[in-house]
Amino acid sequence: MPNVKTAISVDKPIFDQMEALSKKLNISRSRAFSLAAREFIQRRENQELLDALNAVHDDPLEPNQTVSRMRSKHHELLKDQW
Repeated sequence: MPNVKTAISVDKPIFDQMEALSKKLNISRSRAFSLAAREFIQRRENQELLDALNAVHDDPLEPNQTVSRMRSKHHELLKDQW
C-alpha cells in the first residue's frame, strides 16, 4: 500500500505521549499515528453500524406482526437450505 506524507498539528501532550509509545513499541511515530487513525476509523464504522442496527430495532412492530423483522429475514435466508 503506498504511503502519503502529510503534516498534522497535535497538542504537545499528545505528541509526547505518542513519541513515548512509539519508542516503547519500537515502531516509528508515523506508524503509531497511522495505527491510531485506523483504530479511530474502525470505531466510527462500528458505531455507525450499531446506530443503524438500533434504528432498525427501534421501529415499532405492526399490531399483527408477531415475528420480528430480523427473524422474518432470517427465515427467508434459510428456507431454501432445508
